[in-house]
Amino acid sequence: MPSESSRILICRTDNIGDVVLTLPLAGFLKQHIPGVEVDMLCRAYAAPVARCSAFIDRALALEELDIERFFQEQAYDTVIFAFPHRALAAAARRAGVPNRVGSSHRLHHWWNCNRLAHFTRARSRLHEAQLNFALLKPLGMDHLPPLPEIVPLYGLQAPHGPDIAELFRPAPFNLVLHPKSNGNGREWPLARYAELTARLAGDPGIAIWITGSRAEGELLAREAPALLASPNVRSLCGRYDLGGLVSLIGMADGLIASGTGPLHISAALGRNTLGLFPPVQPIDIARWGALGANATSLCGARQCDTCTGAQACTCMAAISAAQVADVVLQWRDGSAARHADRFAEEP
Repeated sequence: MPSESSRILICRTDNIGDVVLTLPLAGFLKQHIPGVEVDMLCRAYAAPVARCSAFIDRALALEELDIERFFQEQAYDTVIFAFPHRALAAAARRAGVPNRVGSSHRLHHWWNCNRLAHFTRARSRLHEAQLNFALLKPLGMDHLPPLPEIVPLYGLQAPHGPDIAELFRPAPFNLVLHPKSNGNGREWPLARYAELTARLAGDPGIAIWITGSRAEGELLAREAPALLASPNVRSLCGRYDLGGLVSLIGMADGLIASGTGPLHISAALGRNTLGLFPPVQPIDIARWGALGANATSLCGARQCDTCTGAQACTCMAAISAAQVADVVLQWRDGSAARHADRFAEEP
């Protein structure tokens, strides 16, 4: 690592899940460079989750900055472009940031970055969280951590939400389902989610909370009324902003989703987490699976030949509701002590 590195900016200006899986870079840098300041620049809608990491000193929103002035005034010695952004890279070069790190497969990085990482994400069999560590190699930190080593490096902490505590208090087991992905991945069919809630309806100790945007909630009410029909199911779609969602996930006993941001938030928080994925490279478990102390993932047995995308994926439909329900029931059986402790510790 360059000896002058004391203020590092990580730029990750794409989606929430990508931001979460980049947080371990900050944890690793904090471990290996005493006194280093690590900031993260991301999109405004994703910044609240970065602010929940103990390893991020400041989480900055791209939309709120004059980037030319920002780089001139902040005097970072190192900028890591974990997601390519031509205008940001050019502004960092013009400001004379000493160490500007980017991947070599982006042509504009050859002009704007002076430290190039030679790797490609598209065909790699590494997990996304591991791939981010390739960006440290040009800085002299040539370490590819195994997945268990990455898990403690998120530093993610959920804020306490008193209103969420009151929602969750009556039920011994609170399960969050996040059925949609904002078009970012293959989704488990809504019919399968409905089958799952029907299987769990007979257990009065399980409360099921549906999360998503307001628009997704309207879609579910229109296209999957059976999912919302069980007496122990309640939709929270559109109720919470991202900070509130992190709080809700942090107090939940488990979460189920496809490869989307809330899945990775839950895994990073150490919650029981089940990711549902197709056996299709590069969107499979190997690349995007839930990574956390209590996280696991399922996929269909084999890739089919008839998938037409996120809305009609036979591979995802091959994951049965019975398989998912079995995981939930295992979580429930181990949750009684945690439920009692959680509410005993509330202020």
